[in-house]
Amino acid sequence: MKTAPARWVLLATVLGSGLAGIDATVVNIALPTIGGDLDADFAALQWMVTGYTLTLASFILLGGSLGDRYGRRRIFVLGVIWFAVASLLCGLAPDAGLLIAARALQGVGGALLTPGSLAIIQATFSGEDRARAIGAWSGLGGVATAIGPFLGGWIVESVSWRWIFLINVPIAAVVVWIAARHVPETHDAEATGRLDVGGAVLGALALGGTTYALIEAPARGAGSPAVLASGILGITAAMAFLLVEWRTGHPMLPLRIFGNRQFSAANAVTFLIYAVFGGIFFLLVVHLQVVGGFSPVASGVAMLPITALMLVLSPRAGALSARIGPKIPMTAGPLVCALALVLMLRIGPAASYLLDVLPAVVVLGLGLSLLVAPLTSTALSSVPEHQAGLASGVNNAVARAAGLIAIAVLPAAVGLSGDAYSDAVQFEAGFDTACVIGAVVLVLGGLLAALTIRTPTLPVGAARAQSVHPAHCAIDGPPAATAAVRGRRPAGTMRGDHRSS
Repeated sequence: MKTAPARWVLLATVLGSGLAGIDATVVNIALPTIGGDLDADFAALQWMVTGYTLTLASFILLGGSLGDRYGRRRIFVLGVIWFAVASLLCGLAPDAGLLIAARALQGVGGALLTPGSLAIIQATFSGEDRARAIGAWSGLGGVATAIGPFLGGWIVESVSWRWIFLINVPIAAVVVWIAARHVPETHDAEATGRLDVGGAVLGALALGGTTYALIEAPARGAGSPAVLASGILGITAAMAFLLVEWRTGHPMLPLRIFGNRQFSAANAVTFLIYAVFGGIFFLLVVHLQVVGGFSPVASGVAMLPITALMLVLSPRAGALSARIGPKIPMTAGPLVCALALVLMLRIGPAASYLLDVLPAVVVLGLGLSLLVAPLTSTALSSVPEHQAGLASGVNNAVARAAGLIAIAVLPAAVGLSGDAYSDAVQFEAGFDTACVIGAVVLVLGGLLAALTIRTPTLPVGAARAQSVHPAHCAIDGPPAATAAVRGRRPAGTMRGDHRSS
């Protein structure tokens, strides 16, 4: 970025999106410590993760629409402030219930700021400057993602788990100051019609009711009134959501987009793949501490090779996919990741990082590097250009919903509930079963890609886009470089468009 205004815009968007992205991975590392401090059972630990993901997945498309209509900077800043206030509540929470509620509020803030981050870059920069800005934004975000778990682990060990939330407040203040002084306001001139608030609420009820039933069923019993009522609410809301989205004139999720077979296939693969990633990454950092005897810092550092490999190899995987088509990378990537999960079966008590953990982590990083860029670019390139923002938002929401459901279902399916996170023997047995299930699902995902993904003729510039935008580690969702951007027109046609170079 050659000018000071351009660098300020980039700094604001990187720090803002980093708040939401890093927070998720850091919280996972702190879960055993939080559980012990607040005397929380395993279901409460699940809710500390799913509460955030639930509201983020439910409202992220609405957040993009709000930015298009009322100003991307305005909604971005609102999201950052909301996130900071919720982080403060998380850090001060006296018990697990209030922490879960504050995490859900954090997710709403994340839903407001996440789509705005990349949308600001899309609307502010043009041409080659835009490609360089997105590449820099992705690379810097990847560095932040790599540093986050290490920093979070250090904070948990040296200070208190509460500071992994409280530290967000001063960072958010810096982001708001930069955005207010240096980020131009932009809108989408075609953002007309009523906001689909009903669809957003029904979507949240569908995910929330289903998630509650799945998480609470092991402890309360599948026949308990609360579990039955929440399950019925979730299913009913899901059916109503589909009906509303089909009939409303301005749907949050236009169902007609799924008439595109390539788009539907890419999202089906996304659901399977990210369900596995969401469940396994949730369990892995706990497994390393409870079973492997790793400290919070060591368990965070253990994941660094994944991020490093993706930063280096994902652009090359995107370029390869542009040359040979996405079918082969999307088929081979899940199979490599499945092998990594098999290698994780070696992680037991007093595990050696070099001999037991590192091989699995490296193989997983290679598989993700091969898979993520082609998967995301296929979802975007399979629709007309004017729907690329919608396609990105849908793919993002599908990935997050998949992780949400997996975190709700997988622990119960492998017998992890109650105080399992404090019982090394029980947790090891459950984790091994989860790895086997995950490996099977990844193989199915690879086969699905082989059967359904075709090699399209990429639009002009698509190959370059795949090689320019590095992908982030997929712990909490799809690559940040392709996060939800709801703009329906090229940035140069947006009202209030201001370009930096």
